Amino acid sequence: QVQLVESGGGTVQAGGSLRLSCAASGSVDNIRSMGWYRQSPGQARELVAAVPNGGSTNYADSVKGRFTISRDYAKNTLYLQMNSLKPEDTADYYCNRPVRNYAWGQGTQVTVSS
Repeated sequence: QVQLVESGGGTVQAGGSLRLSCAASGSVDNIRSMGWYRQSPGQARELVAAVPNGGSTNYADSVKGRFTISRDYAKNTLYLQMNSLKPEDTADYYCNRPVRNYAWGQGTQVTVSS
């Protein structure tokens, strides 16, 4: 069973930056196709960034140009660089495989103040 541990969240002012990390257990094959999701209170979880195996990264329109997804196979870790943060980016952030999800991690909370 793959375990996912997200970290790097916090509270920042609008316009600030954060970098989220997602450490995956087991083989590097476990992070070949991954994505970052977020969920705000009362809202459905949404996929905001994805990096498929061998394909191009893709982003939700709401974060395009501000967020960058990347991975480091040597560390078996997925990242999400978030710049120019807005209050509407406030949410709990999770990483997972978009197809055939692993068990969800605990997530990391991001709060952007205006």
